Amino acid sequence: MSNNIVYTTSVCPYCQSAKRLLTEKNISFKEIALDAQPDLRTELSDKFGGWRTVPMIVLNGEFIGGYTELVQWCKQHAAQA
Repeated sequence: MSNNIVYTTSVCPYCQSAKRLLTEKNISFKEIALDAQPDLRTELSDKFGGWRTVPMIVLNGEFIGGYTELVQWCKQHAAQA
């Protein structure tokens, strides 16, 4: 099972962009939709230091942030490769 999770909502364009970027980079992930799970979204916000927006992205078991942080993460890891 993947340690990469993208928490999303169906109306979020940044969620779509994050999923597209991960797919382009051949990074497998599990998507969990939060549309019908407000309690889970609140729980995740508390767990992730008050992060309230989606996407909420976890890579290698570590919360990295949202789409902007994902772009930075990809740049850093490309430079290390």
